[in-house]
Amino acid sequence: MSTMIFVNLPASDLDRSRAFYTALGCTINPLFTDENAICVVWSDDIFFMVLRREYFATFTDKQIVDPATSAQTSLGFSRTSRADVDAVVAAGAAAGGTELGDPKEHGFMYQRSIADPDGNALEFLYMEPEAAERGPDSYMEEQGGGDA
Repeated sequence: MSTMIFVNLPASDLDRSRAFYTALGCTINPLFTDENAICVVWSDDIFFMVLRREYFATFTDKQIVDPATSAQTSLGFSRTSRADVDAVVAAGAAAGGTELGDPKEHGFMYQRSIADPDGNALEFLYMEPEAAERGPDSYMEEQGGGDA
């Protein structure tokens, strides 16, 4: 069995979160979805448990930060092309997300970030396959560029 990843995120409105994440192309696992949580399926091994803020608080004694005003994490997801990065960010923005800054071009990698309706940051990126295989410095040198 491979390692599965479950990311827990606080949310103020589960219906709004469901609409946002399904617009990104995710599905919802109904077996782990109820009035307190939705199970967002990214892949066979990656899931978001989007939890009502009050329910999220039952799992910790720490203060639950507001992701709209405080950064705790940023989650990155690879895509198959630059166009795929642009498409998923556009779909997220149309479903209530907010793009975070301008697209970032690193020569070997293209990135765009978006916040879900609650402010949780998601980053989508496309990395040139050669850069992923050999490392960004080697790839950039081959391309005639400087530091990665």
